[in-house]
Amino acid sequence: MPHALAQSIEIFTAILAVAGMGYFLAALIAARLFLNARQAPLPAFAPGVSILKSLKGLDPGMIDAFRSHCRQSYAGNYELLFGVSTLSDPAAAAVAQLQAEFPDRSIRLVECPQRLGTNGKVSTLVQLAAHARYDFLVINDSDITVSPRYIERVMACFAPTATSLEIQQAAIQIDSDFSTCQGATLEAAEKLQISGKIGEIHPSGPKGHADFAAFTARLKSCPDTKRPFESASTSFPPASLVVPQMQQRESRALAPEERLSESSQAHANYSQQVGLVTALYRGRAHGTLPSRFESLGIATDFQAGVLLSKWIEGGLRYGLGSTLAVRREALEKIGGLQVLVDHLADDYELGARIAEAGYSVALSQEVVETSVPPYAWRGYIDHQLRWARTVRDSRPWGYVGLIFTHGLGWALLNLLASGLSPLSLWLLGLSFFLRLTLAMTVGAEVLGDHQVLPNLWLLLFRDLTAMGVWVAGFAGHTIIWRGDCFTLKNGKLHKAS
Repeated sequence: MPHALAQSIEIFTAILAVAGMGYFLAALIAARLFLNARQAPLPAFAPGVSILKSLKGLDPGMIDAFRSHCRQSYAGNYELLFGVSTLSDPAAAAVAQLQAEFPDRSIRLVECPQRLGTNGKVSTLVQLAAHARYDFLVINDSDITVSPRYIERVMACFAPTATSLEIQQAAIQIDSDFSTCQGATLEAAEKLQISGKIGEIHPSGPKGHADFAAFTARLKSCPDTKRPFESASTSFPPASLVVPQMQQRESRALAPEERLSESSQAHANYSQQVGLVTALYRGRAHGTLPSRFESLGIATDFQAGVLLSKWIEGGLRYGLGSTLAVRREALEKIGGLQVLVDHLADDYELGARIAEAGYSVALSQEVVETSVPPYAWRGYIDHQLRWARTVRDSRPWGYVGLIFTHGLGWALLNLLASGLSPLSLWLLGLSFFLRLTLAMTVGAEVLGDHQVLPNLWLLLFRDLTAMGVWVAGFAGHTIIWRGDCFTLKNGKLHKAS
């Protein structure tokens, strides 16, 4: 019996180690696809932007993070709004210092005294948003440091694409040319004395378009009937473009303003508008070993998972707290920020709700930097458990699927379960190679994190710790946040008794 159990564990861990290698390979492909897409030139789009930051106390490197937002090479206008629950908060003095250093920037400090829910950060952001001047809002944490092209790169994701503009123009032109060609067809048919065949042509819809396209092609080839068609400015566009529009058309004749309205509606169906833009991030460690563990995990594990989910799911369905840039109209459509005041994973929830409302969520070319506190081990474990249980609550099956991301840990367990068999040694070696490759590709190449390479020797120990946290994440709903104890249920926070 013990031998059978050991053999079962060996087989089970071998399967998971192989699956883990598959995950590493898939994540590498996703990273390469992102790197290729990042080479595309940025469209010129520079609307007014309001940057909102909720503050509480002082974080390491916070003032330098603020300064990076003031040094933007952005063609449009932007403002920075900082919110505190009370003007006696130490962060208020940092904002005053920033205003003195950058007098030409629009920087405002707003007192936000109302506590609208258990999430104090979102409560502040709700009150800040009411003071924002512009229709594009950018929300990020107080410790986020950005490059001088941050706003430019984020706003570029909201720019209308050339394809969508062409489709909009084509949809309007279709109505004009279809009517012109329909009249020309009738006129030409009378000349050829084949008007009886006109009755066989379906009067509207995709079949009507196909019938007229075939019929007019024949007429246009005849010298006597060519001239009536020369007034049409375009030929019939592809059926793949027209059919969705024609399916909305009734058989009756439409007035010009009605045709314009239908064309606009068709354009809305063709091009899903970007409602939210988010960004990858790297962590800047501060001294302690737990701080380096977390920074390494952000760069080599979490961000790799984001890129893979974007590839597999055909786009993101959530946001990252490092950057949440949102259209005001999209925010209003989901009920505003106030619907998130009791949610812990407000960044995830905001992106998910905007995606559900019919908008797309884009991933910017920009990579920002967050400051990782100099944790002691207890603080590190509390923070990791909060992340783990938040993911489990937001995406339960996705959290279960994280079993395949711990390939290196499973390969090590397989080595022990097999008694150092040659196969298990081969699995461990290959798994370790793929894990290192993924860490260097995502951490060093995608994120530009210069701390990754010096800390690679910690990777195995960090992965084993993360595996233990993942298991512990199943063991309860309690989290520690800013020193307070909460229970997490259906995405909402409840103060623990």
